[in-house]
Order: sequence, then structure tokens, then C-alpha cells
Amino acid sequence: MEENKEQILIRRLLAKEEAAWKELFGMHSGNLAGVCSRYLPGKDDVHDVLQNSFIKMFRSIETFEYRGIGSLKAWMMRITVNEALKHIKQHSGVMADTDVNDFPDIAGDEEPDLEEISQAVIMKMIQSLPDGYRTVFNLFVFEKKSHKEIAELLGIAENSSASQFHRAKGLLARKINEYKMSKEAQYE
Repeated sequence: MEENKEQILIRRLLAKEEAAWKELFGMHSGNLAGVCSRYLPGKDDVHDVLQNSFIKMFRSIETFEYRGIGSLKAWMMRITVNEALKHIKQHSGVMADTDVNDFPDIAGDEEPDLEEISQAVIMKMIQSLPDGYRTVFNLFVFEKKSHKEIAELLGIAENSSASQFHRAKGLLARKINEYKMSKEAQYE
């Protein structure tokens, strides 16, 4: 059975070949920086977490187990998300410390229309969420974690995870509606 490009790269990484690590960084640093920026609003924090993630990858490549095409990328993303969560815990005290009374409940569960809003604008809206809300939202939506898994990862109650996710969605819906209203006002 012939090795694919990913398997060849993994073999080179295991041999600690410097060129392979540079290649890996070049191929994946942009995507992983995007993952970091979903969790961390500051560019310096994103840079620090990305750097720590690659250091962790370098130090633990021997633990990687190839499970088919895409498994290396999945492994890298898991390390990056874990490093981002670790950074949040270290720098913002309690992980999900946002008081649920800080924001009123949003009326209705209507999904906002996202058609005319760029992905970059939506990502900025997600980044502007309070730390706890943003973290829970990202883990649920992008990492496909259950509220039970999120609660275990963050050391919070399962119902706190669900509540913070609901409130994050409500805040995002409000931000989206405000954005759309401001755009409409520009054209009037």
C-alpha cells in the first residue's frame, strides 16, 4: 500500500526533520490561527497560543496515531483548542465567569438571517462575546461538543453550559439584527 502525502509528512515529522515542521506550519498555521481567534480576541494571545500549540505538537508527535487522511489536522486542531482553553483559564480567572444576569434574556428563538453578512463580520461578533459565552459557543458549534463534555472541559455545571450557549446565541442574534438595521439605515 502506497503512502499518501500526509503519511510521508508524518514520517518526516517523527524524524524531527526541520523542513517538515516548517512545511506543516506553512500548511496549517493560518487555519489554526483562525481556530485560536474564535476563542481569543487579542492578536497577541492568538500568536502565543498558536506558538504554544506548535511546541506541544513538536513535543508530542510520537503520541500521534494515524487514523486516515485528515487525522493529523484533527489532532492539530484538538491541541490548538486545548491550548486556547488553557490560555483562557490562566488569563481570565474562572473559565465561564460571566454572570447570567449581566444580559437580559432575548425574546424568541428566531434564527437570524445571515445571508448578507460576511463571515469576517460574524467572526468579529463571536469574538466580541464575553469569554465564557464565546468559549461555550465555540465548543458547541465548531467543536461539536455536548453540554456535558463542555461542562467537564471547563469545570462548570452542565446547565451552565446550556444557559451560556443560549445567551450567546441571543447576544449574537441581537448583534446581527443591529448590524442589519445599521446597514439598512445607511441606504435610506
